[in-house]
Amino acid sequence: MIFHRQSRRYTLLAAGVLFILAFIAVSQVTLAGLSFQIEPAATPTLSPLSIGNETCLECHGQPGLTMPMENGDLLEVYVNPDDYNNSIHGELGYACVQCHRSVGEYPHPAYSASDLRAASLDLYQACRGCHEQQYALAQDSVHSRALAEGKRETAICTDCHTAHAVRPLKDRTTGELLVDAHVWIPQTCAQCHSAIYEKYQESVHGSALIEAGNPDVPTCIDCHGVHNIEDPTVASFRLKSPQICSKCHTDEERMAKYGLSTDVLNTYVADFHGTTVTLFEKITPDAETNKPVCYDCHSIHDIKATDDPERGLQVKENLLIRCQLCHPDATINFPDSWLSHYIPSLEHNPVVYYVNQFYKFFIPGVVGSMVILVALDLNKRARTRYPKIRKMEVTQEQVEPQQAESAGEPASEEDQHGSLS
Repeated sequence: MIFHRQSRRYTLLAAGVLFILAFIAVSQVTLAGLSFQIEPAATPTLSPLSIGNETCLECHGQPGLTMPMENGDLLEVYVNPDDYNNSIHGELGYACVQCHRSVGEYPHPAYSASDLRAASLDLYQACRGCHEQQYALAQDSVHSRALAEGKRETAICTDCHTAHAVRPLKDRTTGELLVDAHVWIPQTCAQCHSAIYEKYQESVHGSALIEAGNPDVPTCIDCHGVHNIEDPTVASFRLKSPQICSKCHTDEERMAKYGLSTDVLNTYVADFHGTTVTLFEKITPDAETNKPVCYDCHSIHDIKATDDPERGLQVKENLLIRCQLCHPDATINFPDSWLSHYIPSLEHNPVVYYVNQFYKFFIPGVVGSMVILVALDLNKRARTRYPKIRKMEVTQEQVEPQQAESAGEPASEEDQHGSLS
């Protein structure tokens, strides 16, 4: 009896211990699951994003730090902390490892490239992680097509924006291009297109920008685009170039500052040259045409002011030289027919203005008179033909009762009344 009581106590005690152990085990599993759902466990030695810039700059902030390439070139891996902190990425607080995602541990994974350019072509792909839209646009650009053809020197993201000193280009509040950025852009393009830059800085546009900091003048990207830069040598670019120029030259507020006419596009499209170019652009945009567009007369990168004594088109001799490019037999009086992109007015081309005014009233008067004459003639014809038709109807009404009577059928009372009347 005593033995059975003790064994029962031991059994209950063992069961209680097992219950407590099971409860603790289940609680730990549940808490572990909850803690995983709420906040993942940190693994600073494996996650690159857990590494601050200070850690990277302990080594990469030392001037002269380099890495050898396969051909013996030395890739500089030193990063100036001030350059990065003043960059748009640094201002926004981005970490080094958000671009360099494979360097979560030290020593870093082995890296090699055949030469410096190969390293640049490989490493700039990191830009795609945040700038997918711009990267996709760049794939349709003349630069990307040249790169696909094997031209390794073609511009990539880091050639224009740099790797660690990326400048802010737009105002964060308004989204407008910064004044300084207007100057940086042509200087950036000059790294590859130096000959064009030399022409541009001497032009009416470039000199106003570089010497006076005027933000109203166009830079490279205003005409050629930013990331999806089109080939300027193709027919489609040539045909749409008047629309490119008109973005600025039909802006009334901007042109009013400089006393320039905003009728340039309308007057161009209204003449034979512009009408033909417009039709080609709408119907066959890839077809060639020998009709002039804006830059055939005004030049491309070395555009001069219209009153420039050497090349300005307000000077008759300079204009004649331009006309003779397409019309070699043109004489000294040939340019007199050009109205200089002005709609005729008393101030500009008064003779043409008065002729236009005359025809403005003469043509509607002649056409209106002809319309009235035709209307009167139709009215007269209708009136002269109507009595004859009515007379024929009356005669027919008189004949029908007579025919019925002669056939032995008595005429109706109505017909008899009509005959008597």
